[in-house]
Amino acid sequence: MEYITVPLNSSYKKKDFKCGKELLDNYIHNQAQQDIKRNLSACFIIADEENNVKGYYTLSNAGIPRELLPDYIKNKLPESYSNLPATLLGRLAVDKSIAGKGYGELLLMDALKRSYFTSIGSIASIAVIVDPIDQDAIRFCEKYDFILLPDSGKMFLPMKTMSGLFGME
Repeated sequence: MEYITVPLNSSYKKKDFKCGKELLDNYIHNQAQQDIKRNLSACFIIADEENNVKGYYTLSNAGIPRELLPDYIKNKLPESYSNLPATLLGRLAVDKSIAGKGYGELLLMDALKRSYFTSIGSIASIAVIVDPIDQDAIRFCEKYDFILLPDSGKMFLPMKTMSGLFGME
C-alpha cells in the first residue's frame, strides 16, 4: 500500500485509529481538529483508500532554552539568545494495522523534511525537538540520531544534521 502525507481535515476518518498508546489515540480522536482550528499545531496524516487515518504527526513552533543545549552547540551561538527557535514534533503515531512496516519512519522523515525546508525558506529553527512519551519513543528517536537533553527529557535533532540528510550541505 502506498501513502502520501496530507494535512488532516474533516474528510478523513479518525474514529478507528488505534496505535496502542491511549494518549496518542485520544489526541487524533478528540483534540487534533481543535488544535488545527486554534493554530496550536499542524497535523499531517497518511490514510487508506477509504480515508481512514493510518498514521499522523504534528508540528508547531517552539523554543528551547539555551541552557539545555550541549556546549558544542551552545558555544557557537550568540549569547543574546536565551531561548532558541525550534520546531516541535509533538506527536507521531502509526495505526496497529500498519505497524512494523516502516510507516513510522516515513512519517518521521516527512516531518523532518517539512521542518527543515520551512526552516531555510520561511521560519528559522535551530532544531526539531521531541518530548518522548516513553522508552519506546526514546529508542525510536535515538535510531535517527536525536540527542537526549538530560535535564529536560526532551530530545533534539539539529537542522545542521538534517541538511546532510536532505542533500543541502
